[in-house]
Amino acid sequence: MRATILHGPGDIRLEEVPDPQLSGGHDAIVRVLVACVCGSDLWHYRGLTGLSDARRIGHEFVGIVESVGDEVRAVSPGDVVIAPFYYCDGTCVNCRNGVSTSCLNGGWWGADDRHGVFADCGQGERVRVPLADGTLAVVPGPVTDDELPGLLTLSDVMGTGHHAAVSAGVSDGDTVVVVGDGAVGLCAIIAARRLGATTVIAMSRHEARQELAREFGATQVIAGRGDAGVAAVHELTGVGADRVLECVGTKESMDQALRSARPGGMVGYVGVPNGGPELPVRPMFNRNVGVRGGVAPVRGYIEELLPDVRSRRIRPDLVFDLDLPLADVADAYDAMDERRAIKALLRP
Repeated sequence: MRATILHGPGDIRLEEVPDPQLSGGHDAIVRVLVACVCGSDLWHYRGLTGLSDARRIGHEFVGIVESVGDEVRAVSPGDVVIAPFYYCDGTCVNCRNGVSTSCLNGGWWGADDRHGVFADCGQGERVRVPLADGTLAVVPGPVTDDELPGLLTLSDVMGTGHHAAVSAGVSDGDTVVVVGDGAVGLCAIIAARRLGATTVIAMSRHEARQELAREFGATQVIAGRGDAGVAAVHELTGVGADRVLECVGTKESMDQALRSARPGGMVGYVGVPNGGPELPVRPMFNRNVGVRGGVAPVRGYIEELLPDVRSRRIRPDLVFDLDLPLADVADAYDAMDERRAIKALLRP
């Protein structure tokens, strides 16, 4: 089969790799229908995180189950399934506590599982899924082709934006600022409005993303960053926002988020930390600003968000503004790296 392999900074190739095989009773083999490029993939693509050797890449996919191990009970061949960006058993104490990203038996695509067998990545034609019962969310059929992009957002970006809003405690009547206009930040706007925020301020300097932010429910857009951006937030709100959703992961974005919150406000953060974000405890202490968040346990959000996605009450699928065959994966990475695309969809 074919799969995406990162050979070095800026060097993405589609190559032949061995077909995945069931390695235990809890596995499933899934044929990928749609996958995508994640903003976090770009950290590797840009060489900002270490890469000692060529590696498979990609962690978001929707597919059809082809076969299952003899211990699998929750999914069956023929099921359309959503795979989160990690795998988990769904039964350990951390999963039961709602933090399935810290599953005691789980792990990450592109690394060996607890049995020492490689867990395939999503940017390919087929994937071996460990712990299939806990990992895969079955989508009740029938499922149409035009639903697939929306379902794919539940593997990461919609659930991650939702986690930012939940972590910040967004509720009815809140004023919310969203820092970051990538796919996660845009989905965080959807999440904030879905949870009852009446004012949502998107921070974006890019016209196409500003337009999509407004379509998703942003009531105002601020183009400024740093001091200018913070000043604009305070001018609009008087004292700062009730909740701020940080969806970037740099020192500058966290600083902007913290200073945009009102005294007693809360920052929900989901930006993958790159660029040295730090928490200035003394200013947070002085203003009673809290911070909560982290890597989003999206598997636990899929069933909650799925009905709204399928009914199109919310439209996170619109973050996909580039649709390419898997053979053109290098073009997908280039477009996202150069900010010519918000998020690229790949079809094997």
